[in-house]
Amino acid sequence: MEHVSGDEGRLKGEADEPGWEVDPDDEWGVAVITTVGRQLKLRREAVGLRAAEFGVAVGYGEDLVYKIEGGKRIPRQEYLDRADEVLGAGGLIAAAWEDVKKVRYPKKVRELGKLEAKAVEIALYESHIIAGLLQTPEHARSVIGAAQPPYSPDDVERMVAARLARQSVFERSPAPALSFVLEEGVLRRPIGGTMVWRQQLERLLEVGRLHNVVLQVMPMNCDTHSGLDGRIELLKFPDGTAVGRSDGAFNGRTTSEPKHLRILELRYGTIRAQALSPGESLAFIEQLLGET
Repeated sequence: MEHVSGDEGRLKGEADEPGWEVDPDDEWGVAVITTVGRQLKLRREAVGLRAAEFGVAVGYGEDLVYKIEGGKRIPRQEYLDRADEVLGAGGLIAAAWEDVKKVRYPKKVRELGKLEAKAVEIALYESHIIAGLLQTPEHARSVIGAAQPPYSPDDVERMVAARLARQSVFERSPAPALSFVLEEGVLRRPIGGTMVWRQQLERLLEVGRLHNVVLQVMPMNCDTHSGLDGRIELLKFPDGTAVGRSDGAFNGRTTSEPKHLRILELRYGTIRAQALSPGESLAFIEQLLGET
């Protein structure tokens, strides 16, 4: 049966598959996708199907079939599932998704996600945006889409998906301890329009009420502010080790040096003391919602 895309009956091609190019600098990602592509090609040839015939069977264009088999393109889950059916692989091809899905996102985001997934404590001060871990999909799309020079629509969608994937940290058990400090000015900026802004503020209230989350707002009328150098992030792990990063310290590089971490912890602790209390912060966000 022919599987087609859209009203015009087109087979899916590159234009329909946003943001799934393989990063050549991502060695592990290249290895995974190359291996999966080779297996797909070998199985296709074993059953005597030409690439064009196979493409029609799975609902994709011949060009995309060749790119996936050549390790140049990351296949979607639906592609692997359909290929498994067409090739009679008994679930072996579909099972490759478990490895493929880990390399969908940019290498830097994956590495950050891995650290966040292991951390027992996450502390984050954001000076210019709402923290990515707290963003709604619509807000994330608006923030990423506003970059200059602009990202392509494909890249925007891939980056949004990567950012949202990190939010699985809220579903972990046992739950990590999460602390956020956000700027009042950022919360007042209606990124994406009024509805997107309201949904984002509602999301902050929802997360801020979780038992393992402390959410604070740095008010604009604060006459002393120790976070003017920019973003600070601290991650602590079960074995007692930690990593941290700040825009305004150590050239913005991630550090695990104890003396560097002490400086970042001092700055973050001071910022928390200068911010509104968690209760005052939630009340402030509720007030903002009431003003819209």
